[in-house]
Amino acid sequence: MSTVDAQMPGVFYRRPSPEADPFIEPGSVVRPGQTLGLIEVMKTFNEVKVDRACRVSKILLDDGDEVDVGQTLFEVDEP
Repeated sequence: MSTVDAQMPGVFYRRPSPEADPFIEPGSVVRPGQTLGLIEVMKTFNEVKVDRACRVSKILLDDGDEVDVGQTLFEVDEP
């Protein structure tokens, strides 16, 4: 198992807008470059993307949770 970690501090969001579905759910198979979530820093939303194909096994944060640099956001399994 490996992880996807925050590259910056801010506020984590699982969906692009409050009315939208989450980008991914546990069990989702994702491709390189796919957006997994957003981190808001000073009213700017930065995409959290994955750099490899994998399956998301666990999402460790909820919408609105504060994150620090290097904090693990997702646990993923390699295919």
